[in-house]
Amino acid sequence: MSAKMEGSESEALFDSLNLNPQLFVNETLNTVDDLLNDAFDFYLQEASTLLKIEGTDRLGDLTRGVNYIRNMIQSSLDKRLAMWEKYCLRHCFTVPEGFSLPKNDELPGSSSMVQDTLSDADADAELDSLRDKLTLVGAETDKLNTELKELERQSASSGHCAGLINEALQLYEDTSVHDMFQEMIQTATELRVKMQKLKTRQVERMECAQSERIYNSLNDYLTRNQDKGLSNVKLDDLQEFLAELKKM
Repeated sequence: MSAKMEGSESEALFDSLNLNPQLFVNETLNTVDDLLNDAFDFYLQEASTLLKIEGTDRLGDLTRGVNYIRNMIQSSLDKRLAMWEKYCLRHCFTVPEGFSLPKNDELPGSSSMVQDTLSDADADAELDSLRDKLTLVGAETDKLNTELKELERQSASSGHCAGLINEALQLYEDTSVHDMFQEMIQTATELRVKMQKLKTRQVERMECAQSERIYNSLNDYLTRNQDKGLSNVKLDDLQEFLAELKKM
């Protein structure tokens, strides 16, 4: 990749300043090539380690595949960098037509002359501005740190909730919903049968107790009126006895 600087004026100017734009461009291109090679070498090494194919025939296949991708990217990158090189040499490292450097006697005598152009007040103002900016940056940093800690706390809380949900889902998956539903139906049926049996026994006990009270009452009545005989019993007494039976 090389593109000559157009015009001898630019070349002469940079040479007089002991500057070489072409050298800068070449070093930049070499740096890009080194970065690209290092990146693909690292990728090949990591891929072979993850795939556990070191020392096998598959390593050759992986190397060829990585090299194919490297060449494809390198080709596209070379074209773009060639355009960048031409642009830099033709536009960034050229001087306007008729431009010339001032002669030696026109150059400032020392750096102190440049420094004298700035007043102490301007320097103090710039320092104060920098201090204010640093203070503002410090405050923003503290605020960001506080927000970061809050986000970490929320993340930990969310992780705990997610763990509880996962445990609940695991329990749900381990236990069949259909089996649980069938078990509930069976339990409800058994409970209904037991309640029906209990109700039946209670009714039977109540009827038995009522029959026993009627029998005892009738037996007591007959015993009290044994001397009179059933034919001699008064109608009022019988009606009173029947009324007592109905109350039972």
